Amino acid sequence: QRDMDFARKYGLPVLPVVSPGGAKTEEGVAYTGPGAMINSGFLDGMESAAAKQAVIRECESRKIGTGVTLYRLRDWGISRQRYWGCPIPMIHCPACGILPVPEKDLPVTLPADVTFDKPGNPLARHPTWKKVKCPQCQKDAERETDTFDTFFESSWYFARYADAHNDKAAFDSKKAGYWLPVDQYIGGVEHAVLHLLYSRFFTRALKACGYLDVAEPFAGLFTQGMVTHETYQDAAGKWLYPAEITRDESGRAVRTGTAEPVTVGPSIKMSKSKKNTIDPQDILDTYGADAARLFILSDSPPERDLEWTEGGIEGSWRYVNRLYRLAAEALPRLPAAGSARPGAFTAAAQELRALTHRTAAGVAEDIETFLVNKAVAKIRELSNALADFKPQSGNDGDSWALREALEVLVRCVNPMMPHLAEELWQMLGHKTILAAESWPVVDKTLLVSGSVTIGVQVNGKARATITLPRDADQKTAEGLALAEPNVQTAIGGKPVKKVIVVPNRIVNVVVG
Repeated sequence: QRDMDFARKYGLPVLPVVSPGGAKTEEGVAYTGPGAMINSGFLDGMESAAAKQAVIRECESRKIGTGVTLYRLRDWGISRQRYWGCPIPMIHCPACGILPVPEKDLPVTLPADVTFDKPGNPLARHPTWKKVKCPQCQKDAERETDTFDTFFESSWYFARYADAHNDKAAFDSKKAGYWLPVDQYIGGVEHAVLHLLYSRFFTRALKACGYLDVAEPFAGLFTQGMVTHETYQDAAGKWLYPAEITRDESGRAVRTGTAEPVTVGPSIKMSKSKKNTIDPQDILDTYGADAARLFILSDSPPERDLEWTEGGIEGSWRYVNRLYRLAAEALPRLPAAGSARPGAFTAAAQELRALTHRTAAGVAEDIETFLVNKAVAKIRELSNALADFKPQSGNDGDSWALREALEVLVRCVNPMMPHLAEELWQMLGHKTILAAESWPVVDKTLLVSGSVTIGVQVNGKARATITLPRDADQKTAEGLALAEPNVQTAIGGKPVKKVIVVPNRIVNVVVG
């Protein structure tokens, strides 16, 4: 983004090299997501992730570069002045200095009778816990009253989970070896550079000391984005909570009850110090847990930051209500739950069934690959089709297809909105718990569509969409793309250098 801003400011040309496909893009915002390579020579048509590996291979084959993995282990402050961390097993002796707690006295446990009536570390105020004899000279000494940062404990506790009831040792190496490494690690960006890195350091140390037989703690990593919100400050610079802010008639932010002007700051990661947090209970009371879940999952790809807005959560709440109405209004037209499939379907019913099964397959794939926002988009597409579907009166095929689509929709919604999904499942006449049901069985014969709609770009910028046969050749795709009026307008009489066709994905017209 910094490069694009620089180029725009000084009038430098910007050449897109990754096609966003169907992803939403904004004018002036650099696209940094995955896609097919364009304007990239021998890489054209490759997925961006595969293209990176191809570049490394090409550099290595020409002997002009080598692919390497870099590790950056930094110094780490591990102590905190608080009660709830793990005690640091050190003793401070005025005569002997700082000494470790003897192994026979481990583990050091926290006292249960601390008080929190005063600020500061309650361990430092405890009348007896910190008092101990020096293990070397036996004179009066004091325990360390700081505790380990919680990152320290969490850098190895996954091994403890593999043997949680062991009262003889932290864990048994065979049991830990059976369960580890953890299949999937999910965490925020701070975890990726702190917790993850130090977990790997700890695991290597434990292996070197003979406690573990694995070198890596986690088999896969997914780094999620942060939830952000605007910040607010009064005239004195004091931070204010969003609940303390209202908008006047002109849309200006003011302090509730006083109309005092408020300075609105950028949307940054929610934090207690900046007070840009939202009380979850207010969200639950106003919109419900399902609407909150849907908003968080659908607003943006999970690896990007999510800006919490009132409009966003309201939109999700409206969709929750829309789904409920959609099911309730369809009930009189549905056959009984578990009815046998009829022998024939109208063209409209067959089209709905095809979309239903494509949705079930696509949502499952998106969830497995953490593209939950795309899964929600597919669910919305199916709900729109359901709303538009008008079953013929007395037609068993239409009614059965409607029930099938509704049941698949409810099952697909279940991971995102479990409370609503269970309610709708019961409403549709089922006596079982939806959470115990399996994923919809997909009819693979319904997954193949005869046509596909793809985007057309001019120099990497979306200009139109075209629908063509799924097996269309390059010449057909080029002809349909160049015939689009918006494409011709964007070309503006300039010579066409080449047309890049990524089958069933995108067409990019390169002009100069």
